[in-house]
Amino acid sequence: MDFSGKTVLVTGASRGIGASTARQFASAGANVVLTARSESAIKELAAEIGQNARAVPCDVSRYDDISNAVQVACDSFGGLDVLIGNAGVIEPISHLQSADPDAWGQVIDINLKGVFYGMRAAMPVMTEAGGGTIITISSGAASSALEGWSHYCTSKAGAAMLTRCADKEGRASGLRVMGLSPGTVATEMQHEIKASGINPVSQLDWSDHIPPDWPARALMWMCTKDADEFVGEEISLRNEDIRKRVGLI
Repeated sequence: MDFSGKTVLVTGASRGIGASTARQFASAGANVVLTARSESAIKELAAEIGQNARAVPCDVSRYDDISNAVQVACDSFGGLDVLIGNAGVIEPISHLQSADPDAWGQVIDINLKGVFYGMRAAMPVMTEAGGGTIITISSGAASSALEGWSHYCTSKAGAAMLTRCADKEGRASGLRVMGLSPGTVATEMQHEIKASGINPVSQLDWSDHIPPDWPARALMWMCTKDADEFVGEEISLRNEDIRKRVGLI
C-alpha cells in the first residue's frame, strides 16, 4: 500500500493502536499528524518518523485543540486525506451506583465528543478537497453491556451511531466513513482492565489479545479501494474473512 503524498491525522497517537498506526502509515509514505495529551510521547514518535511527521499536543475533548491539529495538517502538508479517531479512555472503571459523575462525564467527553469534534473539524476540509476517509475506532462494547463499563459502552455506542450519521451526510461529497472494532488489543488499556478485576474481559490472558499492529494494518487497508464495499459500516477484526483480506492470516 502506497500512501505517498497523503496526509493522515491520528488522535491518541502517543501509544498503543495510535502509535502503531502512525508508524504504519509513515512507512507507507504518508505524512502523519500525531495528536495526544502526552506532548513528550508524540514528539518522540515524530522525531523517530522524521520530517513527514508533526506532533500536535491535543485534548480531543476540546474542539479548538482538534481544529488546530487539522489546521496544522493543512498548513504543513496542504490538506487532510485521512482522520483516524482513535483517542479513547476506559478509566475509571466503576459500577454505576458508585461512579464519580465528573469522571464518568469526562470519558464521554473524550470517547464520544472527541470523535464528533474530529469529524466536525475534518469534514469541511475533506469536502472542499473532494473526498477523504474518516475511521472511528469502535469496540464490541458498542453493542454489548459490560459490568463496570457503563461510560465506555455508552460512549462507544454513541460513536458508532455518529459514524453512521457522518456516512449518511458525507458520502455524496466523497467521504468514506467507517468504523473498526479491533477486539481486545495488547495495549496499556488492557493492563487497566486487568487491574480492575471487573467483568470477563479482565480475566483474559495477555496472549488472548492481538498486537496493536494488526488494527494499524487494518486501518491502512480500510483507506484503499479494496475496502469500498464496507463504507458506512463497522468492520470487526474478529472476522476471519476480514483478517484474510487485510493479510493477517
